[in-house]
Amino acid sequence: MTLIDEPPSAEVDLEEVRPARPRTVLPADRPQGPKVGPRQVGGVAREDLLALGGALVSSVSLTALLFGTFAAFSGRLGFTIVWFGLFIAIYAALVALDNDTPAVVDRVMTAVLSAATLLALVALASVIIYVLYGARGVLTNVNFYTEDMRATGPGDPLSSGGIRHAIIGTLIIISVALLLTVPLGIACAVYLYESRSRFAELVRTVVTAMTALPSIVAGLFIFATWVLILGYPRGGFAGSLAISLMILPIIIRSADVVLRLVPGSLREASAALGAPTWRTVWHVVLPTARSGLSTAVILGVARGIGETAPVLLTSGFTQTTNVNLFENAMLSLPLQTFEFSRSPDPLFQERGFATAAVLMVLVLALFALARFLGGRPAGVLSKRQIKAATRKSAADEERMAARSRGRSGS
Repeated sequence: MTLIDEPPSAEVDLEEVRPARPRTVLPADRPQGPKVGPRQVGGVAREDLLALGGALVSSVSLTALLFGTFAAFSGRLGFTIVWFGLFIAIYAALVALDNDTPAVVDRVMTAVLSAATLLALVALASVIIYVLYGARGVLTNVNFYTEDMRATGPGDPLSSGGIRHAIIGTLIIISVALLLTVPLGIACAVYLYESRSRFAELVRTVVTAMTALPSIVAGLFIFATWVLILGYPRGGFAGSLAISLMILPIIIRSADVVLRLVPGSLREASAALGAPTWRTVWHVVLPTARSGLSTAVILGVARGIGETAPVLLTSGFTQTTNVNLFENAMLSLPLQTFEFSRSPDPLFQERGFATAAVLMVLVLALFALARFLGGRPAGVLSKRQIKAATRKSAADEERMAARSRGRSGS
């Protein structure tokens, strides 16, 4: 038998037999374009300034061209409206050249909101400047603050008479109104915050509706009940009741919103430590919301201190100083401003501007006092409070160490 030598078997390479698969390309291996830095959040970029300047110049030029061509566009108000519309449109078109849609919307809304803020500030500044300019000849007279109008009539110089009776009456009326409304309003807000009953929802609905109560209706209600039905005379206390009726729903509604902003974890921690509800409210909720509650009081004072109709119906009008709440009429600064400004005498009108300026200063002083009493926000301690907390912590640490040593010795 003849043996036939077989050729040696060749090894098959599987990698060559298998079809080639596409290689996975990682994101890091892909060609990278130009790197874009993070978007600037704060400050003003150079491109923004160029876009604002270009839009401003273009809108003013185009508006002037339209007003010069078409006679239908006339007046300062029309010029301002057309200019602002063109400014927003041109600014949006310039920003869209280098940015995407969300950035364009963001820049345009920023421009609109900035313009609205500037308009509000200009309106407020114009009112303040107008009042101070009208009172420029009266505010420097000392007698304007130390005398009343008992012996002053039409035609008398500005060196005679003043608003002492109106200042004293305003302070008395608003102080009594705050004494009546602040405890009652905060207590009602705490009830609305803690209770989940249907009656609480009814009270909240009534309070919300009373925030839109016309001031003349409040004055008529107090006049009908306190003066006509109960038979008490018109005076400062009746005016305080009318102002309280205006302030109370504002304080309740604002305080209710502020109390709802207190973190629930604080209440839960107090309850976990075994504190009852009243201690949680007194020691945790109210101190945390103190700054917001002072703001609620400020809103109430701002609503009540400028009312004229309720005071006119309930406390009356007088030219003399009166500090008795329950006898004779008691004047307030808004009512005095109204009486001065409606007089045909130019000197009385000047006194009216000065009275309005004093009223603005008084509101500012009450605002500063409320912010001072409200203190710092929750969690922010003064230097004195930090030192007191440090001393208390050191005393607690020493007491615990002494107790530990006593246990180890026994």
